[in-house]
Amino acid sequence: MEASRKTASASNRPGRTPSMRARSLAPFLSKTYELVEGSEAPHVVSWNEEGSGFVVWLPQEFSQFILPKYFKHCNFASFIRQLNTYGFKKSASDRWEFRHEKFQKGRRHLLAEITRRKCEPSVFPSFLKACEKCPPPVENDLLEENKVLQQKNAELLSQIKHYKALEGELLKRLSQYVR
Repeated sequence: MEASRKTASASNRPGRTPSMRARSLAPFLSKTYELVEGSEAPHVVSWNEEGSGFVVWLPQEFSQFILPKYFKHCNFASFIRQLNTYGFKKSASDRWEFRHEKFQKGRRHLLAEITRRKCEPSVFPSFLKACEKCPPPVENDLLEENKVLQQKNAELLSQIKHYKALEGELLKRLSQYVR
């Protein structure tokens, strides 16, 4: 009797509907949101411009470095099949962009409204098959991140050098007019 009172009072909370109580967030959705939202490699995976979907820019790197951090596999085709079971749609023909009306940047609370559904298996190109061996995630991730940071650093140093040269040239020309 006591247990039924607690259950009844919990279900009568204001603003809570039976469907809200029964639904829990699927780990796949939570992990997918985290890998896009907290992406340490936006050149590999990021939100689209509108924040209404996400883009996997480099599928091979995504499979090797990102997927093993969040899932127990590095198979891009399996990841896409999972997206399909939750109603995600590929939204661009020239890139791996996926959308779902309830999967939006900054609106994590909508994830609870996404439900899993059954879907038919589809055929994927051979380059999307599982990699031979998933690399150890931490070491390879750090090496890849270090490589990217070194490239960005070199680009920034080159830009600084270029702008300093421009600044020198401008100051030289201005000094001619000020005299």
